[in-house]
Amino acid sequence: MFRPVAIVLAGLLVSVPLAGRAEDPFEINAIAPLTGAFAFLGKEEAEALGVVESTVNKAGGIRGRQIKFVIADDGSNAQTAVQLTNNIIAKKAQVMLGTSAVAACSAMAPLLTNGPVDYCFSPGIHPPDGSYVFSASISTVDYIIASIRYMRERGWKKIAILTSTDATGQDAERAIGAAVSAPENGGTVSLVDQEHFNTSDVSVAAQMAHIKASGAQAAILWTVGTAFGTVLRGAVQGGVTIPLVTSAGNLNFAQLISYASFMPDNLYIMAPPWAGVNQLPNGPVKRLVGSYLAAFKAVGIRADEGQSISWDPAMLVVDALKNLGFNASAAQIRNYIANLHNWVGVNGIYDFHQIPQRGIGINWLVMVRWDPAKQDLIGVSKPGGMPLPGSL
Repeated sequence: MFRPVAIVLAGLLVSVPLAGRAEDPFEINAIAPLTGAFAFLGKEEAEALGVVESTVNKAGGIRGRQIKFVIADDGSNAQTAVQLTNNIIAKKAQVMLGTSAVAACSAMAPLLTNGPVDYCFSPGIHPPDGSYVFSASISTVDYIIASIRYMRERGWKKIAILTSTDATGQDAERAIGAAVSAPENGGTVSLVDQEHFNTSDVSVAAQMAHIKASGAQAAILWTVGTAFGTVLRGAVQGGVTIPLVTSAGNLNFAQLISYASFMPDNLYIMAPPWAGVNQLPNGPVKRLVGSYLAAFKAVGIRADEGQSISWDPAMLVVDALKNLGFNASAAQIRNYIANLHNWVGVNGIYDFHQIPQRGIGINWLVMVRWDPAKQDLIGVSKPGGMPLPGSL
């Protein structure tokens, strides 16, 4: 039997008069990059926490008490994120959320060996089993495996890659190498060119010239934030016309629309369920995603990756507090989340027994293509990355 999300979006947006309204709201600390290179993600994560807060509180709060997300801006800087984490630890908080970047979450993790629980919004970290750190959404390793599966089945077996030299790009490059050599590819997929760039670079013309000359049938461009615009512009100006595959971190409608003047027609993104809802089988995830998207639409927001990546972690924390109470220890909250299975979220059905510290895996991923004319995402694969018959 599926364990539903603790707060049902569509049916519980009504106030319930319960005792404890006079209490101050229970504060849940969060860190997000509201400014700097990753602000496009951080602002959307903050929007999602605001909608979660409103939804929970309109439904009566948790055990009759309102909640409040207190969000601190790390400025897209790992050192600042560490300082903010120390501040949260000093408050003796049991649980926190954030931040977004691989480097920042990785720098925060050593501070959390005894708690509080931190649900990092980056899929690119890989916390050790049993730790106090959880990673949001589906692992970048699975994103890359599914992406290469899709490319292989489309006949794009000669692949070039361009990765940033930061922690995000390094994590992706390791995962790409492992995926290409995986048994399922049977030696049929090869990397014909491996290029790198610094996220502060203003041009990738030389790298794109190498990719164009490599004979690649498709290219993986792995970076997020403002650097992604530099990469796309370089691809178009360099005449790179092969299919381009990028990180789900770039599933940002405002960002993609702003790149219209240099947006290629062949940009593909392996995505979580919300982005390919029409490709999902009928069931609890598809229903929840529909309610989730409608909740944001009702407040004038077109939800994308930034909202989805923070939504499930926030709801999981709400669920833990609802069941354990506000006095639960960090260890109790960690153990509660670590023992959840069949928990339905907008990114899939979570089972932390099978996938520790994360809960969801490759079978919930769907490849989408960005349609510049419609300014929308088009689903082109089944869950797990196998191409839809009509897209071949």
